[in-house]
Amino acid sequence: MTDARGEAERLLRRFARDTNLLIAGREFHITGDGPVAAALTAMLADMGARILTSGSHAADATAEVIIDVTTGDLTLGGAPVGGRGDAAGRLDFAAAHMPVSAAVAADLAEAGTLAGLSIGVSMTLEPKTANLALLLARAGATVAVYAHPDETDEAVAEALRQRGVPVDADATLATPAAERQAALSFLDRGFDVLVDDGSHVTRLAHEARPDLVKRWIGATEETTSGLTPLRRMQTAGVLATGVIAVNDAITKTGFDNRYGTGQSCVLAVADLLDAAGVSVRDQPAHVVGYGPVGEGVAAHLRALGATVTVSEVHPARALLAAHDGYEVTTLEAAASGALVVSATGWPGTVPANVSDVAAAVAVAGGVPHEIAWAGDLTPVAPHVERTSTGALILDRGGCINVTAAEGNPIEIMDLSFATQLAAVAEVVTTHPAVGVHALSPTAVDRVAATAARVRRVPLERSPATASAIDTDWHSPRYREEIA
Repeated sequence: MTDARGEAERLLRRFARDTNLLIAGREFHITGDGPVAAALTAMLADMGARILTSGSHAADATAEVIIDVTTGDLTLGGAPVGGRGDAAGRLDFAAAHMPVSAAVAADLAEAGTLAGLSIGVSMTLEPKTANLALLLARAGATVAVYAHPDETDEAVAEALRQRGVPVDADATLATPAAERQAALSFLDRGFDVLVDDGSHVTRLAHEARPDLVKRWIGATEETTSGLTPLRRMQTAGVLATGVIAVNDAITKTGFDNRYGTGQSCVLAVADLLDAAGVSVRDQPAHVVGYGPVGEGVAAHLRALGATVTVSEVHPARALLAAHDGYEVTTLEAAASGALVVSATGWPGTVPANVSDVAAAVAVAGGVPHEIAWAGDLTPVAPHVERTSTGALILDRGGCINVTAAEGNPIEIMDLSFATQLAAVAEVVTTHPAVGVHALSPTAVDRVAATAARVRRVPLERSPATASAIDTDWHSPRYREEIA
């Protein structure tokens, strides 16, 4: 008997794995009938896809993605879904799906905003990051890139070097001393602006190269986990540069964390578990933390058929989880026999005694030492190891969508990197004071408007009377009638 939901899930995961494209908001047309088609339709819809049916305004000929459940064929834009080629091909494929970043970068190039500046990019090195570096360079900056060994795609690093961007990243570095030296070599290039992810290099610069920090115009920070220590540094009076909090802009955290990290982490977990002979479907899953990442992880796990519970320390976030239909409980109460996914970005979230009783443990997003386990690990499948108690530890607690997959979907990072480009421009033009600053509403709105335009999202027109209403503060309820 065919496992319809299993077949549907494999088709869904194959599309995401082979393209690194976003499911939410994308048009899919499913051909063929039966339980597999029904299951796939439900999963895609639960992940935010738009399902086009025969006879609708856009059927087979116009749907962007067509999945034939009978043959297993997938097409994207009329072409079969398959390999994207070598690293250069993957860079070009990503670039073709990053029109928002390209449009923002083109505006910066035309204005000459970044001309003559030196910019360092410290981020996970994969095709989307490579394109961010290339766009900064085309906008007139001198650019260099660094990535931690665990977050470096060597083929992409070499492809980027071949396109003229220096890369201080080496996936073969085996010791903390070598990793530190690579980061210091990157810093020693000397930058006007640092674009950071996790604030690891920003913090290292404050510790080991404070004179260089004083020369910066400023920095930008991509993540929640990176902003937390920077704000602690500001409170302690040790932060020595202005930082734009890219993460806090709605064009980043409103999309990247929920839709991007949610999809990429959950599907990476499902791929790894499938290789180990385990399914996400029809088993308990527990999400620790219900911030934007936790929201996305919980929603995508539920879409795949897991029974999801949530734990959260923040009262309002716990209430949100309950209103989204999840049972809110404690990690200790829910962990036994469950897939536990930490989405907190805090060290020590899942202690070893909890991992011992879980079915599997993974980290979405993440920081070092977010999960722990006792004793040695036995390899089971790539990026999957088993503890002595039988629990599966996925990727040793690494950021699962980065270290075991290709990161967030391309369109999500297109929006995030467009926001980064806007933040770099704001650093350069405003020279922010020491401290952590929000990206200005004007810059955020400009990125959102650019995205709506290039992605052809129609906007409602403002009422003709809006300008008059905006300047009239009187309450119409109590206004005297004028004879």
